Amino acid sequence: MAPRLKLFEWSDGFHRFTVAASSRPKALAAWGIRQDIFASGLAREAPDAEDAEAARARPGEVIERGLTVDIGKAGRRGAPPRARKGATTAQQNRAQRLAEELKALDQAHAESAAAVRAEMQGLEARAAEEKARFDQTRTRLVRDLAIAREKLGSEEASAPPRNQERTHAD
Repeated sequence: MAPRLKLFEWSDGFHRFTVAASSRPKALAAWGIRQDIFASGLAREAPDAEDAEAARARPGEVIERGLTVDIGKAGRRGAPPRARKGATTAQQNRAQRLAEELKALDQAHAESAAAVRAEMQGLEARAAEEKARFDQTRTRLVRDLAIAREKLGSEEASAPPRNQERTHAD
């Protein structure tokens, strides 16, 4: 049983190419195209193509038809649209909203930075208090140690010699 033929066509703008083939890959091969132009919409299945009878009569052979171009329709188009001179309302609203967000961000940052500075000042004050307490305690301990060593030194000079029960074995 012969494969069921489908009609496929595509156009380059100047010519229409029609082929009768059993699948899209076979149609692409008949046209000599490696890229899948069906995926991009350039080619399509066309059961009602103008050249359907000729294509069915010669399966796998490309039927080419020249397209006429109406010079009147292909002539100059109208003037390009003019660019707006001012911003649209949506653009103005967006700019205003962004400016407000920026202002709010700046204010929140300033408040946060002030809170951090206050916390740093509190920590610096606490560190100064700790340093003063340390210095005062250390000074007192150094003085007391010096007095204790001084007393120890004067007591050793006036103390009787101790008995040494241990003997040294050489």
